Amino acid sequence: MGIMEMLNLARVPSILMLGVVYVAYVLIGGVVFWKLEGDLGQKDIGLLRLQKKTLLTTYTCLNQKGLEEVAQVVQDASKVGLSLKGNYTTDGFWKFTSSAVFAATVVTTIGYGNMSPNSTAGQIFCVFFALFGIPLNLVVLNRVGKYMLALERNISDFFEGKTKRRRCTRFFVHLVSYLSGSLLFFVMPMIVFQLHEGWTFSQTIYYCFITLSTIGFGDYVADNNPDKVYPEWYSVLMASWIFFGLAWLALIINHSIDILERLNTYFKLQWSGEKLEEESGSAEGDTPDTQVEEEDENKKPPITQ
Repeated sequence: MGIMEMLNLARVPSILMLGVVYVAYVLIGGVVFWKLEGDLGQKDIGLLRLQKKTLLTTYTCLNQKGLEEVAQVVQDASKVGLSLKGNYTTDGFWKFTSSAVFAATVVTTIGYGNMSPNSTAGQIFCVFFALFGIPLNLVVLNRVGKYMLALERNISDFFEGKTKRRRCTRFFVHLVSYLSGSLLFFVMPMIVFQLHEGWTFSQTIYYCFITLSTIGFGDYVADNNPDKVYPEWYSVLMASWIFFGLAWLALIINHSIDILERLNTYFKLQWSGEKLEEESGSAEGDTPDTQVEEEDENKKPPITQ
């Protein structure tokens, strides 16, 4: 096989186009964040410098070295859950429930950064725990996502048999699935976090998405305020929400990837001047939607007990 045949001229331009779109998307995002956060960040730095100067002026016995030591104490206290308003720690740091939630954030690659092992044994164990836990988590989430998708398809097939309207039924079932998932994994958790964390609406929806997408910045972390006393069920609810929410959001992302792949195939066929019938070998009159639906039916996972 020649080099030109291996490159497949019909595909190289599409790969380059996807690369250009990807780089442009990242750069546009960088520009937007720069404009939105850059000036605010400079203002915050200026305000902190003013507060530092005021603090040193007010407490004349505190010099630069003493200020650095105080800052180190505050940083160390926040890492172990010590409240500086009182000499006590909350239940949320390195007890069984919080440790289980930490283990969940490790295998799901969320990694907030608010908690981390400090001992040598703990750090070594974390490496091997993540090494085997991350693939296991992916397998389990994939299986749970398949069962969720299979349940959705079974419901769709049931209503299709009743209505005899395939496209409308599938659209309705997908819509109901998305709305119910949004209610269960975004709206209800937002209410819980607002009550127990005191966050605003925008902060809670931001935290929910950053967590379930496994971005995990760590600027907002539930069950992490040393000045609050959380109920025992709070950590269990968080762990359950993270697990099933990850499976649901992964399903949504897979649907989005499928849509992008369809668009990529459609534009590639348009640009190459090929007909869809020639590309897929299907009969005349078939559409990309019907072909993908038939392919989905062939790939439909079986329901096992």
